[in-house]
Amino acid sequence: MEVLILLAVLFGALAIVVPLIERSKMRISNEDAAKWSKWIWPLMGILLVAQLLRMLFS
Repeated sequence: MEVLILLAVLFGALAIVVPLIERSKMRISNEDAAKWSKWIWPLMGILLVAQLLRMLFS
């Protein structure tokens, strides 16, 4: 039952957030997107290593 509630809440949040983002006038330039994208994979790698260490030592 908890899974259905969680899915309903996530779907509701998505139904609210997506139209708000589409109406937003904030746009990201290609240069800004390139700056952010080069940080995503190293940060994800650090996160995965940190989670692995947390699982091993707990």
